[in-house]
Amino acid sequence: MFKIGPRTEESKLTSWYYEIDRRLLGGVLLMIFIGMLFALSAGSVAAERIGQPWHFFLVKAIPFYIMGFVFLFGSSFLTKKQVLFLAALNLGVGLALLPVTVVSPHMIKNSARFISFGFFNIMPSDIMKPGFVIMTAWFLAQMKQRYGESIFFNREAWRFDKLFSWVWYLLVFFIVIAIIFRHPDFGTSILYLAVFSAMIFIAGLPLSVLPFIGIGVGLLGVVAFFTLGHVQRRVISFVTGTGDTYQVDNSVDSIRHGGLLGAGDDAFVKQFLPDAHTDFIFAAIAEDLGAIMACGLLVLLFYVFRRLVKTAMNSRDLFLTYAAGGTAALFGTQICINMLSTLKLFAPKGMTLPFISYGGSSLLAYCLLFGMLLALIREDKWKK
Repeated sequence: MFKIGPRTEESKLTSWYYEIDRRLLGGVLLMIFIGMLFALSAGSVAAERIGQPWHFFLVKAIPFYIMGFVFLFGSSFLTKKQVLFLAALNLGVGLALLPVTVVSPHMIKNSARFISFGFFNIMPSDIMKPGFVIMTAWFLAQMKQRYGESIFFNREAWRFDKLFSWVWYLLVFFIVIAIIFRHPDFGTSILYLAVFSAMIFIAGLPLSVLPFIGIGVGLLGVVAFFTLGHVQRRVISFVTGTGDTYQVDNSVDSIRHGGLLGAGDDAFVKQFLPDAHTDFIFAAIAEDLGAIMACGLLVLLFYVFRRLVKTAMNSRDLFLTYAAGGTAALFGTQICINMLSTLKLFAPKGMTLPFISYGGSSLLAYCLLFGMLLALIREDKWKK
C-alpha cells in the first residue's frame, strides 16, 4: 500500500494564488464588478437617450472588460524585469501616439485627445498612465542608486551628458504635459502633475518646495483660464452659479433624489444627466441605491487606496515603494477630482471614476497598472 507524501512542488498557478495580494486583487475585482453592473444600469439610460438599445454600452464594453481581465491577471504573473519591459513598451506606445493627437486628432466633445482606429477610439494620455507610473518609479530608484539620497540637489544628477539625468526626464515630461494641455485637457494635465509631485516627495524632495509647486500649478490654472474657453466657462459657472451648470445641477439632484436607501425603479433624474455612465456615474449609483450604498462604494475605494499606501510603506524594494506610492497618488487624485465635480464642489473636469465609469482606455490602463503592481508585490514579498 502506497502512502502519498506531502506535496513538494507547486504549480505556477498555485504559487501565484498564495503569493498574490488577494485583498488588493479582491478590491479591484469588486470595483470592476460594480462598474459592469452600472454600465448596464446607467448605460441603458444614456443609450436610450441617443436612440440605441438599452444594452448598447454594455455590449460595447464587454471586449474591454475581457481585455481588462487579461491585462490584470496576465501581468500579475510577470517578473520584475518583465514588468519593466511591459511598462517601457506601454510608455513608448503612448509617447509615440501622443503627437498624433496634434497632427491628426479624432475630435470628441471639442477635445483632440483621441485617436480613432475605426472600431474604437483610444486616448494616449490615458493608456500611458501605467508606463508613466512604473517607469518614473524605476527612474527614481535608479537615481537613488547612482547619486545617493540627495538626487534633487546633486549636480551630477542634472548633467546633460548623463543618461539618468533630471534634465532629460523633465524635458520629456513637460513636452507631454504641453501636448495634453493643448488638447485641451486641463484635468489630465493636473493629474499627471499631481502624481509626479507625489512621487518626488516620496523620493525625498523637501516639503519646503511645495509652495513653489503650488505656485506653478496656480500659474498653469491662470494660463488655462485665459487660453481655454471651456475652462473659463466652467470656472465662471462654478464660481458665480450662472451659465451652463446643467450637468452638475442634475448630478446633485440625482444624489438628493436617491435619499438614504435609493429611488430604485423611481430613479428618473439620472435620465437627464448627459454623462450618467461616465463622469457622473457616482450620482447615478447614489440615486439608484441611496446614500448608504454610495458611501459603501467610497469605503471600498478608500480601502484600495489604503492598501496601496500600506504597500508603499512596508515594501523592501525602493522601486516598489515609488510604484505603489505613484499608483496611490494616481488612483486617489482621480477619485477626488471626480467626486468634487460630481458633488459640485469643483468645476467639472471630465474625469472618470477608476474601474467604475464606462470607458475602455481608462479601464485597460488601470487593469494593466494594478496587474503590474501585483506582480511587483509578489516578487518583493516572496523573492529574496
